[in-house]
Amino acid sequence: MSDAIQDFSTRAIHFGYDPQANQGALAPPLHMTSTFLFETAEAGGEMFAGERAGHFYTRISNPTNDLLEQRIASLEGAEAGLALASGMGAISSTLWTLLSPGDELIVDKTLYGCTFSFMQHGLQKFGIKITPIDLTEATNLESVISDRCKVVYFETPANPNMRLVDIAAVSAIAKRHAATVVVDNTYATPYLTRPIAFGADIVLHSATKYLGGHGDLVAGLVVGRADMVQEIRLFGMKDMTGAVISPFNAMLVLRGIKTLALRMERHCQSALHVAQALEAHHSVEKVYFPGLESFEQHDLARRQMSDFGGMIAFELSGGLDAGRTMMNRLNMIGRAVSLGDAETLIQHPASMTHSTYTPEERAEHGISDGLIRLSVGLEGLGDILADLENALPPRHAVAVE
Repeated sequence: MSDAIQDFSTRAIHFGYDPQANQGALAPPLHMTSTFLFETAEAGGEMFAGERAGHFYTRISNPTNDLLEQRIASLEGAEAGLALASGMGAISSTLWTLLSPGDELIVDKTLYGCTFSFMQHGLQKFGIKITPIDLTEATNLESVISDRCKVVYFETPANPNMRLVDIAAVSAIAKRHAATVVVDNTYATPYLTRPIAFGADIVLHSATKYLGGHGDLVAGLVVGRADMVQEIRLFGMKDMTGAVISPFNAMLVLRGIKTLALRMERHCQSALHVAQALEAHHSVEKVYFPGLESFEQHDLARRQMSDFGGMIAFELSGGLDAGRTMMNRLNMIGRAVSLGDAETLIQHPASMTHSTYTPEERAEHGISDGLIRLSVGLEGLGDILADLENALPPRHAVAVE
């Protein structure tokens, strides 16, 4: 495809693939092979030595996986990409590569539960210092960062409470101290935010979510500078985690990315209406959604995001008990712990996705026990709103002692 084509949707459909080089096949071939034959013994040796391009074992690379890696790199504005077996495979492979005993990892205080567990209960065991701070104020980083810090890591928006981090401001401070900035872009996707354009070094995704988009796969992605991505491929993935994606799953992610722009437009439109309806409901105490003017970081969202995403967090006036009652009254909306699917999904972070935190850690890291997370899907907006309205407490409900 011509490099002159800049439209996001066009690149999501065409980038990196030439049908005429594949017998005219409109859909890219699926290469279900574990190994590849060498033309000569010398050619095989050169590939293993890194002196010749080519595929020799799918644990390292595969043509189907390679196309996905090229395409996500294009969409994120990065030099190179790497496809892995899961989002946690992407996170762990990256951090095992970038960190060594004695290093410091500075993280935002709100992280996905398994990311938090890997860092606090995993990396720390190997002599890596984990320093959680509030990165919603970039100046907090300036006050604690030192030469010992090798990586600054955060999500934006953060899972599950929707906090935003100013990527440009944090990246500028980190670069002055030679620290690598790693951003989990799962919630926003490259359709809404491209962290590398704001100064980040590496961007991660759980491709299980919006990039796949249909709840039928588990995958992860890394993009960044070519030399860093190659190091993550050959050390973090190949040697440390073995988190190798199946070519079949790579094919499914490629298929999902083709409709990413259309799906994100619908997710964003519906989520804004749902957030407004929740905010207006008498039983809802607080709604966290970047598109609401009441959202404390609304101005940053407007600067950093092209739209506001499909994720909402909210709290009911009755706290956790009211939230459980509401979730159990839903009919169409599913109680499940993923997001970014065609289906609208709801869950309770404190007892589900973020249960790896202790109660004290959740309180310290901004995850209240009453917080509900909602992933707004692609169903008709009226049906989503009606299901929520039927499940929320009616205005004149009488409490039974």
